[in-house]
Amino acid sequence: MTIDDVSRVPSPPRALAATERMVGNCEVILGSNCKLANPHVVRPVRFICTHRKAFAKWGPIYAAHAELGKFQAQINGALASQRTIVAERRDDLSYRANRIDLSKARFLRVLEVRLHPGHEVEFAEAFKKLTAAYEKTESDLPWVAYQVNVGMPSPTFFAFVPMRTLAQNDDLLNLRDLLHEAEGEAAERMQQIARAAYAHTESNLYAISPEKSHVSKEFAAGDPEFWTPKPPAPMRVAAKKSGKNKPTQ
Repeated sequence: MTIDDVSRVPSPPRALAATERMVGNCEVILGSNCKLANPHVVRPVRFICTHRKAFAKWGPIYAAHAELGKFQAQINGALASQRTIVAERRDDLSYRANRIDLSKARFLRVLEVRLHPGHEVEFAEAFKKLTAAYEKTESDLPWVAYQVNVGMPSPTFFAFVPMRTLAQNDDLLNLRDLLHEAEGEAAERMQQIARAAYAHTESNLYAISPEKSHVSKEFAAGDPEFWTPKPPAPMRVAAKKSGKNKPTQ
């Protein structure tokens, strides 16, 4: 998976939409739900070579579509900064990741954990204990973990929690007491790991923006009303009646 951390002023909507229609890979745009987090572009890819092939297509596309090059120039002019992060999926540190259907998600909670060097084993231990606690509570909020390979100080991990409603974010917060109880004797060990291994943690909540995303037809079929909504019907303007007065008798 690759993540583009984008700091920008609002891009011209027409330029952004036209550019995304020409891209061959899948892009889900996350609009920030808090003031401190930048918008993100998430691209799930199976291999890093897939990511390179997608970028290699841009040259011929710009050559064949001059107007598209102008749109891209408008987008580039609106960017203040951009960073690409490459991360590897870690199913062994995830919770019921195979049950995630991103096509039905509306929000995404993202937890970033940056470790002190040399503490990857302890982090894996803590997350496996956390997964076991989630299993005991039978939580219906699956999440998937990723380990950063390129683009950030290492070691860094991300956990993504897709949600259909904001109410599920409240459920996640209310789950803390149950999780602490389910962790049992492992709770103290997890706190020890956090104190010794964690250099920085940050949690952000994002809203998924379908109108700015570029997804495959198969992906959109999971929730077509959300990903490919029908345009609103044009409003009909009633014809004005003639203002001529009828002759008086």
